[in-house]
Parts: sequence; structure tokens; C-alpha cells
Amino acid sequence: MIQAHQFVESARSVGFTFYAGVPCSYLTPFINYVIDDPGLQYVSAANEGDAVATASGAALGGHRGIAMMQNSGLGNAVSPLTSLNYVFRLPVLLIVTWRGDPGHPDEPQHALMGTITTGLLETMQIPWEIFPQEREQIAPALARAIEYMGREQRPYAFIMRKGTVAPHTLMNTAPVEAPCAEPVRPPAGPLTRRLSRREALQAIIAESPSLGSVVIGTTGYTGRELFAIDDRPNQLYVVGSMGCASALGLGLSLARPDLQVVVADGDGAALMRMGNLATAGSYGRGNLVHMLLDNGVHDSTGGQATVSNNVDFARIAYACRYALAMAGDDIAAIRRLFATPARGARFLHLLIRPGAPADLPRPDLTPSQVKDRLMHHLGVR
Repeated sequence: MIQAHQFVESARSVGFTFYAGVPCSYLTPFINYVIDDPGLQYVSAANEGDAVATASGAALGGHRGIAMMQNSGLGNAVSPLTSLNYVFRLPVLLIVTWRGDPGHPDEPQHALMGTITTGLLETMQIPWEIFPQEREQIAPALARAIEYMGREQRPYAFIMRKGTVAPHTLMNTAPVEAPCAEPVRPPAGPLTRRLSRREALQAIIAESPSLGSVVIGTTGYTGRELFAIDDRPNQLYVVGSMGCASALGLGLSLARPDLQVVVADGDGAALMRMGNLATAGSYGRGNLVHMLLDNGVHDSTGGQATVSNNVDFARIAYACRYALAMAGDDIAAIRRLFATPARGARFLHLLIRPGAPADLPRPDLTPSQVKDRLMHHLGVR
């Protein structure tokens, strides 16, 4: 058995200062220790996939990140692990608890996942080892993880057995407070005219200079059209990992407060991972700009309707404590979003027209090349 500080301080000494996760009783000592230390960042994610994407955003900004989860939630992380981290070659360290460890009685809901945890990681081509159970094992284990993550630029996993870490009492029991105590209420005026996606993206580009800004386009036509308009080095076109763009942007914005991070999201993607609205509203700072481009359909798969016409995203963002929460359908709303300073994250629900240009191109760089170009542009490598 080890003490929480023995691992966390060893990890800090080699650059791991950013943690995102969903609690498990096995992880309690770590989470408590990290929360109590003001020199470490902990993001309490709504689900395990968002934790992986948030830690990946920190990695994009040049920080070493750790995503923590119970193995029962590993399934929630399959999408980003296979279509974000693998494809973009974004390394994060995973700490996955082993509930239902074969030969160790546990609750019935852990029986199946306990038997397939290691196989699931191997299927996703994520190397793993048992979490160090003695102090002298910590540094070599971290060295192996760092060597692999540096060489392959992909995740590495520690599987934690019950009783690995001694208890650590949480001292900081204060709730997570959003940066702005009194968010701006969204306007109630009529929505008159809808822009095209292209017009909205052109306005975003105009408000996000290459130096000092990053624009993350969600999966599907949004990223592709952003590329088609102007392929700039400060842009990232998310493929796969639907719904994870906002968590990725949150992680990058926290890791790099010197940058304005703009997320061009979609209604289908936001509906898929609405829990991250609460996380971004609670943890996001004034450098995070979240724009939801809502055309009411899954445009890139044939125009099937979403249920966004029944959802007031701006008021949800307001309830989730975004510092600025707006709704609109014109260029003026976009300009107001960028022009209004705020202590916390800013949000705009922008209604746009469905449809996309014919023969919309795909990026001519691979996802990992786009990521490398962005990191080089940011001075990370």
C-alpha cells in the first residue's frame, strides 16, 4: 500500500499536474489529495469520456494530464480513446480502477467489466500495467508510461486494485464555484434571420486571430467547412469522438489561460454530451468561448432532425453558470459574444440554416498532422 502523496508528488515531479476524472472509492485518496493542493488542477467531469477529452485538451496545450475513472465507466471513454486520442495521437495517462477483479468478490454490476477490463484496453491498443503498490515501484512505472506516451503519443493505463492507496481525508469540502456569481441572462428578443454555417464560421475566424486564439471545430461538416474557408494553423478539426469538442476546448483553455479558445459546436454533438455544459460552466474561465451552431439536423448524415428545436440551450447554459449565455441568429450576436468580457466561460446558441456546400472537402492533412501543426504554432513543440 502507498500513500496518496507518494504517487501524486512523484507524478508532479515529472510534469503531471492536470487531473480530470469521475470518482471511484478506490480513487478517493488521490482525488482528495489533488483537490486539497492549490498547485494541482482537478476537473470533476460529468462522465469518463469527458474526463479523457478534458485531459487531452491539457495535453494539446503542452501539459501532462491524467484521466481517472472506475472501470465500469471505461465504456463511456471508448469513443474519445479510439477516435480522438488514437487518431490525433494525444497522450494521457489513465488510472482505471479494477472493480470486479477476478477472484475478488464485488458487486454484481462489476462482474462482467471486471473480467474484460484488461482485454478492452488491449483491444483499444492501450498498454497497461498494475498500478504501483509499493513506493519504490512508482518512479519506474511513471518512467515506463512517459517513455511510451512520448514515443507513441498515445495513452497508457495503470489498473488500480482495491486497497492500493491508504485513505486521505479531504480538507477542502467547499463546492465548485463558477467564476461569475451573477451570469448574464440570455436575451428574450425574437430570432429573425438565420445565417448559414459558412457565414457563422467566417465571423468566428474574423474574431479569432491566429496569434493568441485557437478554434476547435466539432466533428462532421463544421470542421470540414472551417477547413474549406481558411485552413489556419490555429485550428483543429475534430473527427470522431462526437460531443467531445467542448471538453477538449475546456481542457486546453485551463491549461493555456494565455489563449482564447473557441469551440464551434453543433446541436447533435451538444445533445450527446450535455453534461459537459455543467462542467464547462463551473470550471471555464473568460478565455473559453463556446458557440453552438444549431441547424436542427444531423447535416453530415443526411439531414435527420435532432430534438434541438425543443431545447433552450442558452437558458441551460445560464443554469450551468456560464458567465455569459446568449441566443441569437445573426452576426451581431456573434460580435457581442466576443466583445463582452466575462470572468467565466461565454456561450452563444446560434440558430443557423441547415445545408452545406456541394463537394465540401476534407482536410488534406491527417488529424495527427493538424494536431502537430497546432502544437508547433502554440510553441509546445
